[in-house]
Amino acid sequence: MATPTEPTEPTVRIVDNPGAARYEIYCDDQRAGCVTYRRDADKIVFLHTEIDDRFEGHGLGSRLAAAVLEEARAQHRRVVAQCPFIARYIEEHPEYADLTRKAS
Repeated sequence: MATPTEPTEPTVRIVDNPGAARYEIYCDDQRAGCVTYRRDADKIVFLHTEIDDRFEGHGLGSRLAAAVLEEARAQHRRVVAQCPFIARYIEEHPEYADLTRKAS
């Protein structure tokens, strides 16, 4: 008698697509969403975040927001959150607030 298999968690990966000026989030091999940006030497402006309707409700938007903010931190870039989703994420996660302050 075969034993039922547990459903596996999808593989989630986030990649920077500089040619399209966006970070993309993939769930298994399907693009689930993205955040568009404008980048210069010392800052990154997040313009818009979207998650495909098929992937809503699985926390992918939050995973994407955290990843792009961590990437900005690693690159020592200041963040300008024109995107309401990213702005709200920063408000709800004050550990990222330092990214929005101007360098002295």
